[in-house]
Amino acid sequence: MADSKTILIAEDSSVILNLTKKILELQNYKVLSAKNGGEVIKKVQDQKIDAILMDLNIPVKNGMECTKEIRSSDNPEIANIPIIAVTGNANNYTLEQFKEAGINAYLPKPLDFDMLVATVKEYVQ
Repeated sequence: MADSKTILIAEDSSVILNLTKKILELQNYKVLSAKNGGEVIKKVQDQKIDAILMDLNIPVKNGMECTKEIRSSDNPEIANIPIIAVTGNANNYTLEQFKEAGINAYLPKPLDFDMLVATVKEYVQ
């Protein structure tokens, strides 16, 4: 059931966070949020997360650092969480770098909410 799936949104912009959260809640996802990379790492260790929407430009640890840390976890449930990068600065990275870091998919900002829902559904069944 979709209502038991938990999505973590790593986003430091409260406007984007609130909009994204509303869209996902309408799809019956449980939504958690983290404003920085330190919170992301803590949340994935504390509870079961089914997917992460990872803004790459968050404070403390950026999205790429968080992704690499999650991928290197000894716990396969944590290491295999689908991670969807969300950024307005994709030009700073190549698809190769996304793959190397372990990012599963990428959504550009401004977010296309139909694409957001379709991408989350693709990774969270």
